[in-house]
Amino acid sequence: MYRKLLEKMKSWKDDKYRKPLVLEGARQVGKTWLMREFGRSCFEDVAEFNFDKDNRLNQIFETSKDIPRIIKQLSLIRAKAIDPDKTLIIFDEIQECPEALNALKYFKEDHPEYFVVSAGSLLGVYLAKDHSHPVGMVNIMNVNPMSFDEFLQACSPDLHAYYSTINSSSIIDGIFHSKLMDAYHEHLIIGGLPECVKMWVETKDPARILETQKDLSLVYERDFAKHGGKVNPARIMLVFRNISAQLAKENKKFIYSDIQKGARARSFEEAIEWLVTAGLINRLYLAKKNESPLKNFIDLSAFKLYLFDSGLLKYMADIPNDQIVLNADFQFKGALTENYVLQELKTTSLSYPNYFAFEHYEIDFILQAPDRGIIPVEVKASKITAASFNAYNKKYSPPTRIRYSSLGYKKDGNIINIPLYLVGKTHELI
Repeated sequence: MYRKLLEKMKSWKDDKYRKPLVLEGARQVGKTWLMREFGRSCFEDVAEFNFDKDNRLNQIFETSKDIPRIIKQLSLIRAKAIDPDKTLIIFDEIQECPEALNALKYFKEDHPEYFVVSAGSLLGVYLAKDHSHPVGMVNIMNVNPMSFDEFLQACSPDLHAYYSTINSSSIIDGIFHSKLMDAYHEHLIIGGLPECVKMWVETKDPARILETQKDLSLVYERDFAKHGGKVNPARIMLVFRNISAQLAKENKKFIYSDIQKGARARSFEEAIEWLVTAGLINRLYLAKKNESPLKNFIDLSAFKLYLFDSGLLKYMADIPNDQIVLNADFQFKGALTENYVLQELKTTSLSYPNYFAFEHYEIDFILQAPDRGIIPVEVKASKITAASFNAYNKKYSPPTRIRYSSLGYKKDGNIINIPLYLVGKTHELI
């Protein structure tokens, strides 16, 4: 499988100012595969050390942070020299050895010639702790589930070849539009977790996909008890399992009392923060003003929560496949589509979105784009334009509006209609 992040990792390799690289992201999004593939394709040699498989490695870092000594010890363990010009050093599951995580800053300060990349399950949670975070001494890249672009390349290489040629001047043939919409529906069902995509490529068996998604959801839930730390694991579980119910409401704003009768914000704030830093949920804040810079006007008390993978959300909401393939108007499809769009927008160079409310209207997403100002975004699983989208246009007269829908790519006045399979190309298309 191809991951676009490999290109960023190659740029990191060539950057003379690079620091040790840390890959963050939820469990099972492909961090280990990325490190190994990066090593295989870009280095003559790879030295991989897994702190979960062999906790004896910890003592190497606990004794001292002298890098030449550490390199000599690691070379002895693998029975092969580590060459700073030819070897990629991989520290996997590095959160199991906080001293190794802390040692990354000494690689940066004392021996930056070594290529070091590390990752781990729930590493975001560990890096959020001040005592274990090598502040300013590492480069961090976030690993997300596979985007539609990556999914399409894995599942339909020939169709992806056409997809990759689409740009702002393209006229998309009706046959290709239909095929790409079919692939988009597949992606909603399968999701972007590499294990699910690999299973789909190899078996084309929907029953196996459901089993895989079930197994993965149980893995995440077991992590709550194992790695929750001081955060109540039962509360983490309640929030995680309640995401689909919150999104099923007409107003998707997160309501604490919907989790548990009488629940207060202070009881669940830490659980939500844990899930966000673990990479398992995406949080969308309300923008109090549609002015630039948007991040200065967010309301921290008003937000929506989305799952990090649309396929897993589809599984947790227990949506039958035929509802996605054949029924454009079933109740939960709007929420599932928004979840997918947010995932895709995270892969673009555009700013992270917010949502916006005015009078009695609400805009699904609001973006800040270079040379385009503030852009309101409407997400439609069907073909009917919401009254809020037109009301925003009448009140604020934005130079650009974006509608993501099942319609073809088209510019009509200040509206750019972008098919749902092209969300990841938004920056190119506007």
